[in-house]
Amino acid sequence: MRRTPRGRRSGSGVPARDAREGMGPPRWARPAAPAARPRPEGRGPLGLDCGLVVRDAVETNFAEVVGSLAPGAPGDPDRPVRPGTTLTGALCRELFAAQLGSRLLDIAARVLREKGQGFYTIGSSGHEGNAAVAAALRPTDPALLHYRSGAFYLARSAQAGRAPEEGLRDVLLGLCASAEEPIAGGRHKVFGHPGLAVIPQTSTIASHLPRAVGVAFAIERARALGLSTRWPEDAIVVCSFGDASVNHASALTGFNTAAYTRFRGLRLPVLFVCEDNGIGISVKTPPGWVEQARHRGLEYFAADGCDLAEAYDAACRAAEYVRSTRAPAFLHLRTVRLMGHAGSDVEIAYRTRKEIAADLERDPLVGTARLLVAAGLAQPDELVKRYEAEREHVLALAMECARRPRLTTAEEVMAPLAPRHPDRVAAVAARSAPDDVRERVFGTLPEREGGLTLAQAVNRALADAMAHDPGILVFGEDVARKGGVYGVTRGLLRKFGAERVFDTLLDEQAILGLALGAGVSGLLPVPEIQYLAYIHNALDQIRGEASTLGFFSTGAYRNPMVVRVAGYAYQKGFGGHFHNDNSVAALRDIPGVVIASPARPDDAAAMLRTCLAAARADGSVCVFLEPIALYHTRDLLEEGDGGWLAPYAPPERWAETHVPIGRARTYGDGRDLTIVTFANGVRMSLRVAARLAAEGVGCRVLDLRWLSPLPVEDLLESAELTGRVLIADETRRTGGVSEGVITALIDNGFSGRIARVASCDSFVPLGDAAYAVLLSEDDIEQAARRLLAG
Repeated sequence: MRRTPRGRRSGSGVPARDAREGMGPPRWARPAAPAARPRPEGRGPLGLDCGLVVRDAVETNFAEVVGSLAPGAPGDPDRPVRPGTTLTGALCRELFAAQLGSRLLDIAARVLREKGQGFYTIGSSGHEGNAAVAAALRPTDPALLHYRSGAFYLARSAQAGRAPEEGLRDVLLGLCASAEEPIAGGRHKVFGHPGLAVIPQTSTIASHLPRAVGVAFAIERARALGLSTRWPEDAIVVCSFGDASVNHASALTGFNTAAYTRFRGLRLPVLFVCEDNGIGISVKTPPGWVEQARHRGLEYFAADGCDLAEAYDAACRAAEYVRSTRAPAFLHLRTVRLMGHAGSDVEIAYRTRKEIAADLERDPLVGTARLLVAAGLAQPDELVKRYEAEREHVLALAMECARRPRLTTAEEVMAPLAPRHPDRVAAVAARSAPDDVRERVFGTLPEREGGLTLAQAVNRALADAMAHDPGILVFGEDVARKGGVYGVTRGLLRKFGAERVFDTLLDEQAILGLALGAGVSGLLPVPEIQYLAYIHNALDQIRGEASTLGFFSTGAYRNPMVVRVAGYAYQKGFGGHFHNDNSVAALRDIPGVVIASPARPDDAAAMLRTCLAAARADGSVCVFLEPIALYHTRDLLEEGDGGWLAPYAPPERWAETHVPIGRARTYGDGRDLTIVTFANGVRMSLRVAARLAAEGVGCRVLDLRWLSPLPVEDLLESAELTGRVLIADETRRTGGVSEGVITALIDNGFSGRIARVASCDSFVPLGDAAYAVLLSEDDIEQAARRLLAG
């Protein structure tokens, strides 16, 4: 074995280039540096860039260890790579290529970052054993991967018949934030590709597990309904994550929902893959914790993820179990993490040198090289030279990708965020089931029932939509047998059966995860969140998963859904904050999400049809906020007047009664004052307007109807007609809807007078105390009089 001038073994010489130069001889093959060299600013404890030191150690280790291996007798690539395994030598060589490519992508990521050309350095080094998981699956099995899945991605790309350079280029373009990157288009570095059935995930820890369960559920539910999805009928879902992620509430939701579904005797073909490297950034995972923390209802498989043959055998057993039984399983791969959490991570600050060295000894790339050499399928020098040549190629490809165009304008960045095709949505919203189907579903058609309440209108609109679209699923807590806490979904189970209308376990993350999986698979989920306050338990399923999918896949993947939420306050006889929440701020700032907030029955039916059509036509994520206190309201001005009932429009009038997203509704034509409001505020404001009208004051009430996007055009038109605007906002004063309305008015040049009344910055208490902090009719009337008098 040769010795370098620095006294280290070099094998046959792997060029671990100085990333600041990109080229040149290996650092370990250069003359020794002067002894008394001052430590540069920002360098690590050794006086060198810690990223370079760690990278050099990993690359040198490969050259030294592999270069010193004893060659085996020539072997047969069609036979197992060693006794007792099903991994053939030929497949082992293919997977080594994916592992090597993944390792070199990590090297390239650090080179690019140090040159200011790359923007992401969380790598897959030490996790290359996940190539075995890809090999155990079919390239059509949907995969939801975490950020250390480089080898899996390259292996699947090869499975699909793509050239090796294509997979490498995909990842490198992502590292460079290039607009030509094929999935996110430079918006984020993700593993994803519609042609590879890889659904992109961002860096939110474990948030994809509930969705993975939803995809598996959708595969089986679609098959039961005789519907097709974007996945094969016998597909299974794979979902990978790290050991630290098993502690996250989203992960626990995924495991529990899968086990619960199986316990109920339902089919759920999902394979959870925990790649356990024993540490989450700097926090160690206690030995044995993953085995202890996994849900006992999941079939368990385990293997050394640094041993490709063992990992492949275990992955094959696990995949076959899931595919044949259609039951969930948990595959535990013990891995290592090389080169730190990311390029900026200084491991020596929280790990001992012995711990780092122990991980290096288990390097899976070295392990696979050992397999190939021992089986006589490769020579040591051949593998080291291959590393050298591949490194040369990947770095050159990286420099090429760094020169590709990037996103430069807000319009380019936001293009896939929330596509809007109003004409297409209007056309879809006007479609209905044939007359004979509607008659079978309803018995008495809803348009013949006379005036309906808001709850009845939502119920009839849901039934109409389900009669027309067999892919619509309605589900949530208490929605099936009970028909919802407020009776809104009553009768739907009887009409459409338990395959399409069903109760879920009590977990909002699980409910939304099922919706996310169903939507991305091609169904149209309509989940119900029982109360507005409960959506905060699972908000990241909308913020981090639902709203980002189209954005980070350039529209290649979408998760259409309409989330029905019983919300707002003013319930009588049923109080307390969690049943009377009046905050929508957390929803309104999520880019692209549509928030509908109907007040009247006729609007509720029409707006629900619009949301369902937008989900189908544009892949929209819609939140449909239903004011609980108005569900069964019948009267407007006085008892018995029936002023809050409305007839149900027959299908032939759906086109003319269509409510486009972002269009308001105006009541009255007064020229003295515009009252801008929504939900419960509409009824209160109409009552105030009637009292003012009796005194000769001309008011118009503008029902926003849509809280996102706000109906700015209609708002400005009504505001300009009166010159005075009062905003009656039942949400909180801070962070409430009125802040957005005022901003819209001012940003668009409105110069008239503006005032607002809103609920207090308080949680809603129990009983009559609620009225001390909630917006009231008296508040609206007094504010209106002050504005008119000024």
